[in-house]
Amino acid sequence: MTLPKLHILVLMGGWANEREVSLMSGNGVADALESKGHKVTRLDMGRDVAARIAEAAPDVVFNALHGVPGEDGTVQGMLDLMGIPYTHAGLATSVVAIDKELTKQALVPHGVPMPGGRVVKSDDLYGGDPLPRPYVLKPVNEGSSVGVAIVTDESNYGNPIQRDAEGPWKQFASLLAEPYIRGRELTTAVLGDKALCVTELVPKSGFYDFQSKYTDGMTEHVCPAQIPEDIAALCCEYALRAHKLLGCRGVSRSDFRWDDERGADGLFLLETNTQPGMTPLSLVPEQARYCGISYPDLCETIVADALRFFGKGG
Repeated sequence: MTLPKLHILVLMGGWANEREVSLMSGNGVADALESKGHKVTRLDMGRDVAARIAEAAPDVVFNALHGVPGEDGTVQGMLDLMGIPYTHAGLATSVVAIDKELTKQALVPHGVPMPGGRVVKSDDLYGGDPLPRPYVLKPVNEGSSVGVAIVTDESNYGNPIQRDAEGPWKQFASLLAEPYIRGRELTTAVLGDKALCVTELVPKSGFYDFQSKYTDGMTEHVCPAQIPEDIAALCCEYALRAHKLLGCRGVSRSDFRWDDERGADGLFLLETNTQPGMTPLSLVPEQARYCGISYPDLCETIVADALRFFGKGG
């Protein structure tokens, strides 16, 4: 694929919980695009972000932000108003996809299996469990396993959960409670209109939390996953269906839990990430590489998709 030489602003950093991950993603993307001959402006997002982007006047913005406000529709709406093309999902898709409960409402009626559960107030946890143990507590609109806790009979949170327990949920007013699905962690990236492959994530200890995701050596990536062909095909089918139903653009990544004792009935989509990580440890570049797509070509493909969507060629 050949793109004309562009001025690309890579938007990264910000003030979300995933700031450091975003900086790693953004700098990796910027280096890759520079290696392809593009002029790149790196912008660590501050409160003056609109003025800084207007001053730079790029051809396109590569949105390398993770979390709020870069992934929830806020930045997308700003760029829409400014008339500047940008990568990844648009405003409406971002609003829905970052909210795990809204995502269920969008996908489950169309045959994408997701865990049950319900939204609960954090303060209500101290009065009793919202679901039978074991269950999972997670923020409704955060990514990268930020604030996720698995509550079991043996957990050190107490039974019922004690107010002085050191739970990761304390910074959130409401949480999504879901049944815990035993088994294996799988993920599938979609680039354009094609699912790439399936990776299995095997944490060296505990579960696949924020630390395991972004600490070198703490999680083994098995790519492609050593799973039955029908399960791999279902992962690709569900990931592509989610990508299209949600209206994702460029690239997305869907995460699954698979109870291998239940076969196809044990596969559940947990969430779809509209702006998956692009760090050296990230899964999308790894799957792209397995499919013969280099990291710089991956970044250019995402930019080209954005330009096509906004009618700017590419």
